Amino acid sequence: MDKTTKTIDPAEVAKFEAMAAEWWDPNGKFKPLHMLNPCRLDYVTGQIAQQFGRDLKAPAPFAGLKVLDIGCGGGLLSEPVARLGADVVGADAAERNIPVARLHAEAQGLAIDYRHCAAEDIVATDERFDVVMALEIIEHVADPQGFAQTCADLLKPGGLMLCSTLNRNPKSYMMAIVGAERIMRWLPVGTHDWAKFVTPDELETMIRRTGLDFVDRKGMVFNPITWRWKLSDRDLSVNYITASVKR
Repeated sequence: MDKTTKTIDPAEVAKFEAMAAEWWDPNGKFKPLHMLNPCRLDYVTGQIAQQFGRDLKAPAPFAGLKVLDIGCGGGLLSEPVARLGADVVGADAAERNIPVARLHAEAQGLAIDYRHCAAEDIVATDERFDVVMALEIIEHVADPQGFAQTCADLLKPGGLMLCSTLNRNPKSYMMAIVGAERIMRWLPVGTHDWAKFVTPDELETMIRRTGLDFVDRKGMVFNPITWRWKLSDRDLSVNYITASVKR
């Protein structure tokens, strides 16, 4: 991997390197992502099906689609998308994540192309994708606008970019920093930097600057009574997810 890649933040990579072995432990350091995953997967699969006219009830509905999962970690999203028939490439700047992801995919009988590289490394090739997923990563990069442009450059015409992150406001600080890290201990203290959170309007502006059409955004809201996440049209106050299309 090119160590001079501009959007990579070495300190952020080091955080996730240290936690790599716990990716598939639903009660480990990635418990919040395991809890969130069904909600964001609902959004991801729904948007892909809508953009490419696929029936999610059909066998292998995403067959023929090439999907890039940037910041794939241990493969929590790569695997279910591959099960739906997509040709998935998972890329991560944290080297230790890749063998964990590969071993788990092999055990599940899934052929996923996992790579230790940055998104910019792929841009330098001629490889382009129908879908680029950048979930829970833009708040960890050194140059969010540059990262958004890289995602856009990796799309084929008519391609779909899916991006999720954390809003920046007092509520997100209390929920993601104080609640998740310091009270619930779901994540190690310091996993997130609240100053690097991105508001929905800021993210939309970044994406539009890349030339993509910003087509949708939804909140992902945690219910402490049911202990589940759900999509919301109105509440984007903490976690949210977006869809954009390349003309």
